[in-house]
Amino acid sequence: MTSKPNHTPAPAQPRSRLKALVESAGFRNTIITLIIVNAIILGATTYSLPAAVSQGLVLIDKIIIWIFVAELAVKMVALRGAFFRSGWNWFDLVVVAISLVPAAGALSVLRALRVLRLFRLFSVMPEMRGVVEALARAIPGMGAIMMVLALVFYVASVMGAKLFSGTHPEFFADLGASAFTLFQIMTLESWSMGVARPVIAEHPYAWIFFVAFIVITSFAVLNMFIAVIVDSLQSKHFDAETEREAAAHGEREQLIDEVSALRREMSDLKAMLAALQLPEGSSIRASKRDDSSE
Repeated sequence: MTSKPNHTPAPAQPRSRLKALVESAGFRNTIITLIIVNAIILGATTYSLPAAVSQGLVLIDKIIIWIFVAELAVKMVALRGAFFRSGWNWFDLVVVAISLVPAAGALSVLRALRVLRLFRLFSVMPEMRGVVEALARAIPGMGAIMMVLALVFYVASVMGAKLFSGTHPEFFADLGASAFTLFQIMTLESWSMGVARPVIAEHPYAWIFFVAFIVITSFAVLNMFIAVIVDSLQSKHFDAETEREAAAHGEREQLIDEVSALRREMSDLKAMLAALQLPEGSSIRASKRDDSSE
């Protein structure tokens, strides 16, 4: 008697189901909804509300936090080592851990940091995650621009302190005050009536200094920042397109290989049928010979 094969399910099957669950659209949309609800609750707690309403909001907030904890636990079980190889998962861990720290005593400052959990939208929404990743990729390219901007700021701050500290110490008393004033000018916030014109009233040619600084910083260097960021976003888009094209090319190659293999099998089958095919009437004679022999 032959024993029947043991068809026990593989031990990895439950984990594969968990992985499919955490990667499903429904799971992701549920977490997004909870994050948005949590954002509304955190905003509502900044108002003076009745005690019963405040206690209810705090309770809902705690429930949502523990749901986030359960979500991360399920992801750890489903993904195992792959969970810790993702920077976004580490970000979620840190944000949720901050939410679990008691906001009392020396740790009361962490109460304000609990709002950081809203940034989890970056990790669960692919569109927002792509923008953040593109910005992170643009940081190395912005290093040289920041060095140029810092050099321009330092030279202009020293010049401003040397030229205008005697008449306008409130703006250019020393290097620090001059740098802060020039930062205000770079942002174009009240720079004309608040800073430039009072200085020009005492120094008629000071407009050259201010105009040159604004043109170099606001119109040139800051636009370089924008150009680098836009280029990074475009590169991210092109990379995604390249990945999709590579995946489609791989699928086409696989399909071509499967069709070629199917054609070879059909050719082999035709050859076998041709080899087994007998001349007309031979099958009848062969059956009569078998009957007479019996």
